[in-house]
Amino acid sequence: MKLNRSLHYIFWRWHFYAGLFITPLLITLSLSGIGYLFREEVENFIYKDLYFGNSEQTESLSMSESVSLTEKKYPHYTVTKIIHFKDEHNTRLTMKNEHTGDQKYVYLDNHNQIVGDQNANETFASIMRELHSSLLVGGTIVNYLVELAACWTIFLIVTGLYMSIKRFKNTPIANARERSKRLHSIIGIVFTIPLVLLVLTGLPWSAFMGKQIYNITTSSESLGYPKLYMAPPESQFKELPWATRQETLPQSDFTEQSTLLIDELEKKLNIEKPYVISLPNNSKGVFTVSKSSGSGITGMHVSPNEEITAYFDQYSGELISKIDYRDYGLFAQWFSYGIPLHEGHLFGWPNKILCLLTALSLLFLIYFGVKMWLARKPQGKLGAPPKQKDKKSLFVFILIMIVLGIVMPLFGFSVLIIFIVEFSLYLYSKIRVKK
Repeated sequence: MKLNRSLHYIFWRWHFYAGLFITPLLITLSLSGIGYLFREEVENFIYKDLYFGNSEQTESLSMSESVSLTEKKYPHYTVTKIIHFKDEHNTRLTMKNEHTGDQKYVYLDNHNQIVGDQNANETFASIMRELHSSLLVGGTIVNYLVELAACWTIFLIVTGLYMSIKRFKNTPIANARERSKRLHSIIGIVFTIPLVLLVLTGLPWSAFMGKQIYNITTSSESLGYPKLYMAPPESQFKELPWATRQETLPQSDFTEQSTLLIDELEKKLNIEKPYVISLPNNSKGVFTVSKSSGSGITGMHVSPNEEITAYFDQYSGELISKIDYRDYGLFAQWFSYGIPLHEGHLFGWPNKILCLLTALSLLFLIYFGVKMWLARKPQGKLGAPPKQKDKKSLFVFILIMIVLGIVMPLFGFSVLIIFIVEFSLYLYSKIRVKK
C-alpha cells in the first residue's frame, strides 16, 4: 500500500510539472493540427479560382508548350514538378527560383493555360504545417522542442492512465475539483489509444527520432527497402512517398539525343491520377513519376498500397526502375499507413473525425487539468504535489523512466538533464546547511 501511494505521488508530481511546462506547446500543436486536418476544405474555398478556375485563353497547349511558356513568364524560375490531381483540381506546376531557392505554384486549366500562381510558403497548408512542425520558426532547437513535447505527451499518457485507474477506485465525487478530475480521467482513458497513435504516427517527421527511424528502416531489407534503393538522409522531392523520399535517384545515360518531351512521357504512362512528375534537374537526371499516400498536398493522397515511384530515362523514355508498396519492408509499410492516418485521410471522413476528436480531447485534458490545479493551488504558491522519499517507489519510477528513455532517446536525454539539475540543487542545499 505504501509503495502504491508513494508511487502515485511521484507520478503526480512529474505529471504536474510535465503538463505545466509543455501545455503551451500542446495547445499550439493541437490547434495547428486541427487547421492542417481541414486544409483541403479551407484551401478549396479560399483558392477556388486557382484550383478550379479557367484562363481567358481557350487555345489548348501541350504540357511541354505550357512548361516553356510558364518558364518564360516567370524569369529565373524553373519548373521542377507537374502535379495531376485526381478530381476537378487544375494541374499544378511547382517552380523553383534558381537564385534564391524560393518555390512558386502555377495552376493550369484543362487547356494547359495559366490560371494564376501563389507563393509555396504562403499557402494555408504550408503555414499550418510549419506551425505544427516548427512553430513557424524552424531550426534544430525548435524542432527538438516540438519532438520533446510529443515524447513528454507519451509520459503524461502513461502516468495519467495509472493515476486515473487508481482514482476511479478510491475517489468519490464530492466537489467541483473532483468532477474536473473525474472528467480529466475519463477523457484520458477513452482517448489513450488514439492519443498514442497520433503521437507515434507523427514521429517519422521529427528531427531526432525521425532520422533514427529512417536509419533503422534502411538497415535491413526486411524492415525497409531493397539494397538497390538505399538512400541518403535527405531528398528534395517532397511529393514522393515517405518510404522512398530519401532514396538515391537513378541516373539517365547521357546521350546526344534530344531531351524526351514531357508529352511523350505522359502518353507512355499507364497510371491513373493523381500522380506527380518530377523533372530532371541535370543532364543525367531522370523523370520521376510517383503516387503517394502521405504527400501533404490537397487532392493528392492515395491508398498506401497504391504507392509507386518509377524512374524514366529522360532521353529514351524507357523505364529504368520502379518501387511500389510490395517492395517496402515491415517498418516502411507501417509508416505508409501511419502517416495518412496522422494526416486524417487514410479512411476518409471517419479518419478525419477521429483525428479531430483526439486533438479536441487533448485540449479538454489541458482545460480540466488546469482547472483542478487552480482549484487546489494555494494563494501565492505553485501547489506542486509533495516529494516522495520511499526508495522502492523511486526505484520503480526510475526504471520506468529508463525504459521510456530507451524507447524515446530525446526524452531520456531531457530526463537526465532534470536529474542532474535536481542533484545539483540537492548538493547546493546541503552545502548551505553546513555553512
